Amino acid sequence: MSISRIGVVGAGTMGQGIAQVLITSHHQVALYDVSDDALANAKEKIGKGLARLVDKEKLSDEDRQAALDRLTLTTSLDSLHDREVIIEAAPEDPALKEKLFADLSHLNHEAILASNTSSLSLTRLAAVCERPERVVGMHFFNPVPVLGLVEVIRAEQTSDATVARIEQLTEALGKTPVAIADSPGFAVNRLLVPMINEAAFLVQEGAASPEAIDEAMQLGAAHPMGPLKLADLIGLDVCLAIMEVLQEGFGDPKYRPCPLLKRMVAAGYLGRKSGRGFHVYE
Repeated sequence: MSISRIGVVGAGTMGQGIAQVLITSHHQVALYDVSDDALANAKEKIGKGLARLVDKEKLSDEDRQAALDRLTLTTSLDSLHDREVIIEAAPEDPALKEKLFADLSHLNHEAILASNTSSLSLTRLAAVCERPERVVGMHFFNPVPVLGLVEVIRAEQTSDATVARIEQLTEALGKTPVAIADSPGFAVNRLLVPMINEAAFLVQEGAASPEAIDEAMQLGAAHPMGPLKLADLIGLDVCLAIMEVLQEGFGDPKYRPCPLLKRMVAAGYLGRKSGRGFHVYE
């Protein structure tokens, strides 16, 4: 059974990207955020994203307008009461996500509740819901319109039917679903973010500059982007949060967050979104 009506919770970078991909794939999308300003910014960014597709001749102007017509903005969570799937893309705050899932579960008993969390336990989120078998992880990667992977994470409570429907939806978006167990950091971030953390240690120790580290990994390991430029793109606050989840989840000192990373986040140097991280952005 195809899915047509989808809610997206959170109008930040990931929510914007997820909404854009959904509307260009002919889904009706209600984008929710508590902030009118965040929603206005999201609509502007989505519009620019669609315009770039038109410029690249990947989308006609008529299809661009039709896609925008499939997007509605709302500051009322109640507006998601009729959605078949709700994709949560709120900040990586366990208490916030648990409250959202509890509220959404009470609001809409029939919806599949999918979290875009990059590291938090889906089993823990499902435990606060009235129908935990309908909770699943749907982890997109930034930039969502470009990257083709979606990690599909099964909580202990997730049903086979829920996983099958989310895999079907993922494929309808032109993405590739990869099944991952509910383990801290899942697969990609458990491998990727500790590498970023180790790169931060190299900078802290004075072993190499951010520019040198990024160039070395691009030229020596064939990475398309160096780890510290990637950290800036992800957001240093997000990287730190993932390291903290890994450290708590495994209790292994190898996941200790780099003190430099912690200081940069405390200073507000979050990467591209703040204009400064390991590199400076205009």
